[in-house]
Amino acid sequence: MLILRHGTRAELVVRKSRFLAEATPVDSPEAARELWRERKRIYAGCNHVVFAFVCGPQGGVMGCSDDGEPSGTSGRPTLEVLKGRGITNVILTVTRWFGGIKLGTGGLVRAYTESAQLALADAPTAELVPLTRFTLALSYFHYETVRRRFPEFAAEISGEEFAAGVTISGVIPSANYDAFAEAVRDLTGGAAMPRKDSSDA
Repeated sequence: MLILRHGTRAELVVRKSRFLAEATPVDSPEAARELWRERKRIYAGCNHVVFAFVCGPQGGVMGCSDDGEPSGTSGRPTLEVLKGRGITNVILTVTRWFGGIKLGTGGLVRAYTESAQLALADAPTAELVPLTRFTLALSYFHYETVRRRFPEFAAEISGEEFAAGVTISGVIPSANYDAFAEAVRDLTGGAAMPRKDSSDA
């Protein structure tokens, strides 16, 4: 599966109706729906804010809405474009300002499909790399030695707490976790081991 490196947008005018398509990375269906609600607030003068989202490591969580357009003419075609590109953790909204000329069912399907395709035409993507969140408690004695090895395993630190010892929170590509854990154990003589958090990144 692919993910977006950053958001993209494109505009299309069809028989005086304006379509604004915006693709944005999200990390959950809840985040996707919240972004959709935000765009409905931002574009309060529009007629419809159609959306489709795909989430999950295998792109198995999906949703879409016609937002008042005739059933099946907008949300579903937008979702099919996303599925066809193999992109996950993304929401694609298409905002429409009605231009006074009805497009008909077929015209709507074509307009929403083309708008979604335009937004993704040159979208920068990357392979989705499954990540594991971890916590690592270390003594100050071992801290610098272990921390210097993080780049070797593509481990990234998201937080550090300094108290009696050091507690590091971070993420690491799941494929690297076992080798990372073994290296930490060896470097600390078995005194420290990372602990997987309950939810993957």
